[in-house]
Amino acid sequence: MSPRSAAREPARADAAPRSGAPPASSVEALADGVRAGNRRSLAKAITLVESTRADHQEAAQRLLEVLLPATGQAARVGISGVPGVGKSTFIEAFGLHLIGTGKRVAVLAVDPSSARFGGSILGDKTRMQRLSVAPEAFIRPSPSSGSLGGVARRTREAMLVCEAAGYDVILVETVGVGQSEYAVASMVDFFLVLMLAGAGDELQGIKKGILELADGLAINKADGENVARAQRAATELQSALRFFRPRSARWEPRVLTVSSLQADGMDRVWAMIEEHRASLGSCGELADKRREQQRSWLWSMVEDGLKREFLGRADVKQLLPEIEAGVLDARLTPTEGARRLLALLRP
Repeated sequence: MSPRSAAREPARADAAPRSGAPPASSVEALADGVRAGNRRSLAKAITLVESTRADHQEAAQRLLEVLLPATGQAARVGISGVPGVGKSTFIEAFGLHLIGTGKRVAVLAVDPSSARFGGSILGDKTRMQRLSVAPEAFIRPSPSSGSLGGVARRTREAMLVCEAAGYDVILVETVGVGQSEYAVASMVDFFLVLMLAGAGDELQGIKKGILELADGLAINKADGENVARAQRAATELQSALRFFRPRSARWEPRVLTVSSLQADGMDRVWAMIEEHRASLGSCGELADKRREQQRSWLWSMVEDGLKREFLGRADVKQLLPEIEAGVLDARLTPTEGARRLLALLRP
């Protein structure tokens, strides 16, 4: 079964029941299903990747190793913006446009806020009703718990699974403006920031660092009486970007105006992304960027693992309350507290 024909399976199974870790033969069978574009296999694979159980994680890593040769061909696009900018509406309009050009689209979400408040920004997908029922689309909310690092890891691995399943474009949505934006920028090829016009200073509500991460910006809701304001905002923002150092010598971030409600400007956004891929791909910069992202991911996982192993030691658990109490009561400096804890690692 080809990925294109499999994408037209009527059943949507974006969540699968958790069960015991599959044996090696089942992992191979699951990988075959993912590569064939089977939606149920894709959902089961991502559920396995998201699981925090040790045996599931071992099976997930075996699965990813089998799938790795089939990954890397998709366009990876991060989408961010201040709350209320219309990310969900934009992603739906953009995704439907891409489907109309023959692309298959996967939407993933990085939502660390759900670790504190529960739920997910995409919830039951009611905010992208048309895209969620399109056979060529796959929408996956982020896990409902865990640290930003954990959510980012699962999103990275879910992205690989979607690529192996034959999706041409992976859209990674972030929530608001904060640390999740830096995490997403470190895993995508193109980072798009959505903004609003007519809300006062166009740079208010968004951090300078986020603009420095952007490969492109889109002024959303450029429709009706807001068209002129959006065009002025785009001109002002384009001028402001000249004061930022470009992330690439071959690409300067651009500002477009779009209307998600009217699905206007989606073709221009995709043309900008394709031009960016062609420009950086022709000189090998895109490949270098992905390799550096892999290196960063490796060391991030090493650091997380070391911290987890350290905090799991019996002697650390015994001493840690005393050290924390001393630091909080100003009887001990944080540096000295850390030194005493790390001294437990010495033989």
